Amino acid sequence: MNEFDLAGEIAVVIGATGALGGAMAEGLARSGAKVAVVGRNAERGHSCVQRIQTAGGFAQFHAADASIIADLRRIEASITTELGPPTILVNAAGGNDPKVTVAGDRKFESLDLADWQASFDLNLVGGALLPCQVFGPGMTSRRRGSIINIASVSAHIPLSRVVAYSAAKAAVLNLTQFLSREWAKHGVRVNSITPGFFPAEQNKRLLQNDDGTPTPRAQSILTHTPMNRFGVASELVGAAVFLASHQASSFVTGADIRVDGGFLAQTI
Repeated sequence: MNEFDLAGEIAVVIGATGALGGAMAEGLARSGAKVAVVGRNAERGHSCVQRIQTAGGFAQFHAADASIIADLRRIEASITTELGPPTILVNAAGGNDPKVTVAGDRKFESLDLADWQASFDLNLVGGALLPCQVFGPGMTSRRRGSIINIASVSAHIPLSRVVAYSAAKAAVLNLTQFLSREWAKHGVRVNSITPGFFPAEQNKRLLQNDDGTPTPRAQSILTHTPMNRFGVASELVGAAVFLASHQASSFVTGADIRVDGGFLAQTI
């Protein structure tokens, strides 16, 4: 028996239009799952589907804004009808909003409440809460499911500047723990992955100068990372497949797997 064989599984990857979510969607498909690629950007979504199909996998794109519950209910119904009842949910939507970043002349006390709410809508409400509310009940009723929420190193130790993002991701970790306890008796496992620093569009300005050289912040991150490099999106796939597999991680729930090059283990 191959513990990492996902044949027969239906995986929904919300945020698969991004670099990290897309890599995990491709990895789940390579392991045999049928994948619903979900996101707001149709061009990126169809590109992810094309990569999966070219590699011999099965995928469909479903356009949705994860912070709008009507969108999620619509795609949950269509995915169930077209592919089958979802058994894996990866919540990879999220990102930092510069408007709620403390830097330069922008101070914590001057941050606008509406911008705070927008960050929480993106990273907590759409990033975990609503998808779990929509897809979770079907999994609990069928007594089979694996939910993987994407956290952040800043959820464990709040990083400088990204105050709203850090707080929202900390809430994602807390929600993961809560649901793991509530749904374990219903056959649904809920875990999280904490990525370290993976260069992508959302953090490119923080990590790279216009000429491609590392910014001072990037240099500080590398100094604090024992492996002395940034992560590559494909390095998240192993953790995702492990947590998705009902064989490989059958006794794992409420766990957080850190894929951070040792960032959170570094002190002085």
